[in-house]
Amino acid sequence: MRILVTGSADGLGLAAAETLLGNGHDVVVHARNSDRAAALENLTRRGAGLVLGDFEDRDAVLRIAAELDGAEPLDAVIHNAGVWSGRAVFPVNVIAPYLLTALLRGPRRHVYLSSGSHYGGRASLEGVDWRGGAPGSYGDSKLFVTTLAVALARLQPRLLSNAVDPGWVPTRMGGPNAPDDLELGHQTQVWLATGDDPDALTSGGYWYHRRRREPHSAVHDVAFQDRLLQALAEETGVPLAPGL
Repeated sequence: MRILVTGSADGLGLAAAETLLGNGHDVVVHARNSDRAAALENLTRRGAGLVLGDFEDRDAVLRIAAELDGAEPLDAVIHNAGVWSGRAVFPVNVIAPYLLTALLRGPRRHVYLSSGSHYGGRASLEGVDWRGGAPGSYGDSKLFVTTLAVALARLQPRLLSNAVDPGWVPTRMGGPNAPDDLELGHQTQVWLATGDDPDALTSGGYWYHRRRREPHSAVHDVAFQDRLLQALAEETGVPLAPGL
């Protein structure tokens, strides 16, 4: 399988990419810039493809999507890139995965990185600053991307779309004292992207360590799903294509 892992220069993304490449898959890794890409040299020397671009910049996301669509089709995307705080929260955590979902034509599996913080998110689109003019709420961003995953599963039954809470793990984002297991943190994403057992072939789930959990109640609210997708389409000018 050919799999894109966004935000793969360190942490969970790097662990997922290393595991996928070690399992014999064709992996495309992603870094924000050439300095960050230096951490991926071991993978690119072993044959991984590489795309560069800052997900805070919509033009960079559009360029990456066009570059990938012009190459060998992808089978799956692990939407791992994310930021914890600051002005880039909504551009990176929500807009970028939405644009890649809407624009990439090949992938039949999408795995979105959520968080237990999504339970504290607000199911309201009022006043959301999608462009990062002001600091965004991490919890809101993860509620929105979890809702995107489940909405995609509903609207595109030919796809497998799931969200994953990797746990609070000791990455650069999570900090050194995070209590969850870093090794377990990436395994569910890899399994959902490549697995062929019955559970891995389900869609619309919110997962934690290969077990489905019930997400925030708004995630399954079809009206909220539709409002979110409409807002994202209007904001980006890119609707989800019916033929995805």
